[in-house]
Amino acid sequence: MSDRVFLLWHVHHVAQDASGETRHFSVDGEFWADEEEGDDVKLLGVYSTREKAMARIDRARRLAGFRDEPECFHIDEYALDEAQWTDGFTTI
Repeated sequence: MSDRVFLLWHVHHVAQDASGETRHFSVDGEFWADEEEGDDVKLLGVYSTREKAMARIDRARRLAGFRDEPECFHIDEYALDEAQWTDGFTTI
């Protein structure tokens, strides 16, 4: 068994930038989502390999909704049994 997992996300974008254009990526071209502005973020699955996550993208791109934003998939890689949030938090 691998000590890594691959989370596959898709974003349907509605958030707009300052010019009124729908914002799909950050200024530097990185994955972008702003749920507070209405972007719809979906977790499509958790996979044991990047290749399996990529295969899922290929299948999803043929489906309604996903095919409208075929470049808006993102794969996050995580180590198993490793804390991702190590600090506390405050509520405002």
